[in-house]
Amino acid sequence: MNDTQATREKNELTFRPEIMLESLRHFFSGIKDCFFWSVHKVDEKEEVFYTDNITGITGYSADEIKHFPGRGTAIIFEEDLQRVKKTFSDFINDPAKNHITLIYRIVKKDKSVIWIKESVSVTRAPEGKICWFYGIVTEVSDIKEEEITLQKALENFKQLNASKDRFISMLSHDLRAPFTSILGFSEILINEPNLSKDERLEYLNYINDSSQNQLQLINYLLDWSRLQTGRIKIEPQRLNAQSIVFNCISSLTGNAIRKNIEIKVHIKDSLYIQVDERLLTQVITNLISNAIKFSPDGKSIYIYANVFNDKFVEFIVKDEGLGISEANKSKLFKIEKMFSTEGTKGERGTGLGLSLVKEIIEKHGGEIWFYSELGQGSEFHFTIPSSPNMILLLESDNIDREKFQTSIEANFPAFRVAGVKNGYEALSIIFEQLPSLIVVDDEMPLMTGIQFVHAVRKEDKGNRIPIIAVVRELNEEIKREYQSLGINIILQKSIDQDLFNEKIQSVLEYTF
Repeated sequence: MNDTQATREKNELTFRPEIMLESLRHFFSGIKDCFFWSVHKVDEKEEVFYTDNITGITGYSADEIKHFPGRGTAIIFEEDLQRVKKTFSDFINDPAKNHITLIYRIVKKDKSVIWIKESVSVTRAPEGKICWFYGIVTEVSDIKEEEITLQKALENFKQLNASKDRFISMLSHDLRAPFTSILGFSEILINEPNLSKDERLEYLNYINDSSQNQLQLINYLLDWSRLQTGRIKIEPQRLNAQSIVFNCISSLTGNAIRKNIEIKVHIKDSLYIQVDERLLTQVITNLISNAIKFSPDGKSIYIYANVFNDKFVEFIVKDEGLGISEANKSKLFKIEKMFSTEGTKGERGTGLGLSLVKEIIEKHGGEIWFYSELGQGSEFHFTIPSSPNMILLLESDNIDREKFQTSIEANFPAFRVAGVKNGYEALSIIFEQLPSLIVVDDEMPLMTGIQFVHAVRKEDKGNRIPIIAVVRELNEEIKREYQSLGINIILQKSIDQDLFNEKIQSVLEYTF
């Protein structure tokens, strides 16, 4: 026997697990993010040990854990318990294994749930019986949550990719199919000189309808794509809800008259919304068009709008038409489904309209939903940001500001008055909500009235927000400066209060 072999055998003879475990216990006692435990089996008894930092992770003390039935298994999250028990049992009963790592959830004393990683090692007797267990437990909630987030993202990407493939397949078919009839009818027109005038007109109508349908499909696709990629910039402005609905109806009047359909609007003229006019017009026009399309002759369509909560207005478009079957309800709003059915007079659609509607509404921060029964009609609901009636008052002098604010509130109770003392405060309000009217003091600290109006007009290029300027001494130079910024009402601060309110009334009447 050489010296190296003798030394190794001597070390093996002198090795004691309890010596190593004592070192581990001492080492892990000073670490906050993990704890150490051990179980020593002697005959039928067990010596159980946990480092005190178990409390920092589980909320329980070592003594509390020791007295639980099953000790640490008592706090394993229920959904993970059977998996952990089975894996641990398989490990114990396999004499070839001396180490295992488990990741699972536990319920802390405060009832919160965290993820832990437990590394367990054992020392086995020659016959395979375990005499020592020892483990290290570390909280891994942050890492596990990131992993779960990444897994969900990966699944979403897989689903999106599959949806994209289905969408492209259906889109290819829908883009190609109408050209069959367009080319077919155009060839007949070219090659059949003896067609009657009525036949020619019929074929030309087929070609025109198919072409119009394809153009609408392509326009919807372009708008949907631009919204998805952010190439369409949403430019909200304060709009009257009733007016925008009537504008949409006017473009569809011919369709409604042909089917003898009456469109009834129930919207207060004092209701205002904060939206992109072009995009919301697309939404309302599409929903009314669909209501007409799926309504039999002589029916009515109802359009409502009212306050939904302190931030949103709810619109409802209700018809007495065909309704939607249960099988088809899940297909609405999904661009990859390209779902479309014929109207009561064979009207055709692109299948993309509602997908675009949903995209526009969600880009505004709203939601869309519907109720429908076959033969009972449908009603589509959506929410859109409201624009409450507000007058923004900029006045640096506290006494004057209170005087003006009290007067405005008394004479215009339908309007909320926001009084601020400088332009920076006012701009922070404007960026969140466009006011119905701004009354600005020319002489303010930090930012003069002229500077403030310049800042407002940079964002409000169409001069949509009416502004009244109040100056101490009115001269031609100040008047020209304000007029160049689109302000035509310039009042002196010494103006009579009744006349001041008359000027506000004239602006609000003109605006609303």
